[in-house]
Amino acid sequence: MGLQKCGVNVNRAFQELKAHGSLEFPCAGYSELYTSLFDNTVPWHWHEEIEVVYVRKGRVKLQIPGRCCELKEGDCFVINGNILHYAEASLSSQLQSIVFGTGLITGNQESVYAQKYIMPLIHTSFDGYWLKGEEHSELIEGFVKGFEALAFDLPGFEFTVREGLSRICFFLYQQFQEEILAGGRSLNQDGVRIRKMMDYIQEHFSEDIALLDIAREAGIGERECLRCFQRTIQLSPMQYLLKYRVMQGADLLVDNPAVSVSEVAALCGFDSPSNFAKMFKRFYNSTPREYRKLNQGK
Repeated sequence: MGLQKCGVNVNRAFQELKAHGSLEFPCAGYSELYTSLFDNTVPWHWHEEIEVVYVRKGRVKLQIPGRCCELKEGDCFVINGNILHYAEASLSSQLQSIVFGTGLITGNQESVYAQKYIMPLIHTSFDGYWLKGEEHSELIEGFVKGFEALAFDLPGFEFTVREGLSRICFFLYQQFQEEILAGGRSLNQDGVRIRKMMDYIQEHFSEDIALLDIAREAGIGERECLRCFQRTIQLSPMQYLLKYRVMQGADLLVDNPAVSVSEVAALCGFDSPSNFAKMFKRFYNSTPREYRKLNQGK
């Protein structure tokens, strides 16, 4: 089967649009080597499938709402379906991941695997779980074996992948068993609010947005809006807006070489080209023109 091409394409609600695997085998593997600080981030996004991320080389800062983990070489992190996540890799880091639908493990929704284990698990407070190399070596070795079988299309790779992921899923079930027996989780209010506010920012980033506008989208006050952003993604709403504008500008510079830097600045909501260039330099350590030149043809 081999690996799929990396890249995150999201809709207005930050849901990833890419299909991971197929109906017959709902699973896909990805590998990315980060050799430039220009493109060392995986932007905030979510998908219905569970994801296991493995740091093959280097270090990676991985965030989910309310948590930030500094993963080192040999660590894994498991992200529940429908959970926003973001990653930032150090130079020369390599990330490998498998994204899979629960049907890969359960077979069908009526099976004992679905009813007794997987469905109760994904409805607990499990949003993400850090598998540390020195503490969970057997589980991580199983993942690596499955990933390599998938990457090199080895005979029977489907069994090898499912075995490694099944062991991880059962381990997670054991960690959350007490909560499962107690009846699961309550609705994550912060998660609902942050998606609404990030959705609003993505739709209106080119406009003159105020903090009050963002807060109203989630039906909360400005102070609670600030607290919600800080609790979930450790940025203020306006910092996130600025970062999103700059990242959109970077994409426009590369994808639309005929559009001037001044036009890109205006399209991304900056009040002047000089302000855009200043903010761009802060995030990418280069001017917009330098960035465009370095990334031509990529």
